[in-house]
Amino acid sequence: MKGESSVLTIPASQQEVGSITQEQAAPGKPKPERKRTGRLSEDKRFKIFAGSANRKLAEDICTHVGVSLGESKLQRFADGEIYFQLLENVRGVDVFIVQPTCYPVDQHLVELLIMIDALKRASAGRITVVVPYYGYARQDRKDRPRVAISSKLVADLLTTAGANRALFMDLHAAQIQGFFNIPVDHMFASPVMVSYFRELNLPDLTVVSPDAGGVERARFFATKMQAPLAIVDKRRTDLNVTEVMNVIGDVQGRTCLIIDDIIDTAGTLVKTAAALLEAGAVKVYAAASHPVLSGPAIERISNSKLQEVIVTDSIPLREDAQKLERLGKIKVLSVAGLLGATIESIHMETSVSSLFS
Repeated sequence: MKGESSVLTIPASQQEVGSITQEQAAPGKPKPERKRTGRLSEDKRFKIFAGSANRKLAEDICTHVGVSLGESKLQRFADGEIYFQLLENVRGVDVFIVQPTCYPVDQHLVELLIMIDALKRASAGRITVVVPYYGYARQDRKDRPRVAISSKLVADLLTTAGANRALFMDLHAAQIQGFFNIPVDHMFASPVMVSYFRELNLPDLTVVSPDAGGVERARFFATKMQAPLAIVDKRRTDLNVTEVMNVIGDVQGRTCLIIDDIIDTAGTLVKTAAALLEAGAVKVYAAASHPVLSGPAIERISNSKLQEVIVTDSIPLREDAQKLERLGKIKVLSVAGLLGATIESIHMETSVSSLFS
């Protein structure tokens, strides 16, 4: 093909483990839930594909579920135009596409749209987009005159392209689910985070929300950790620029854990940590689902007095962030098991909410 500059071929393993069965419902009685007796590798009506945004996470999900990653071919022309082709039959198949819309956001978003279109034209039975990190989620309302509600636009694009269902993790605002006219499953990384911090067993712990908008998220975490809650009141002066005002709650002599969904430039995070230490906190940890880490984020975290920053693998760490990971300043927790269990529940038509019980 003329003009192609790179080729990414996604291989598939031939190993198969276990099986699933379908119980038959008696006439006049409700259809029972599908029972899983083993891995899903023998289910020919179930496949997982991945784009280029975070293939490692997709492979880990497949390992958890027990299937091989679907075969596809992704190419780019010399000008960056995307070409995508499925290399196996998906007619009537329940397909899941793993593709966070992380940096470069627009490129990965268009890639996802093209993958959806290819699957739709190949007669896939159902297409579920698994987007661990939803780009444009911060533009969910008109907070200034004459601005776009970009998260709604992206929702319309995904639906128009042909997605039948969506799976997200830790949306910036829960109401984004209402932008979709298709079923949406909204998962949280909190079970993975809570398990980690319970093992750390931090003394005199106080959970902190870095702003008023994140109080619900921090309150849930505080309840699970059986810890008090504090809030940092901040005022945003410009895009990616915040000014910390004051700490609401008692943090004197305590270990503080800042809970957020996204770490972008880390300006809010570092200023929040400084305000907590100034208010008498002994140590400050931070946890966030999505390590965007743009611009000066790595330098700010490196120079801060944060003990540790805990993130998930919803999006891959950049190279400079990986250096901090090796130094122990950043810790990455995997959500592959959580997303894999959710994908299984969606495919088997069992309760997703039970994963949080």
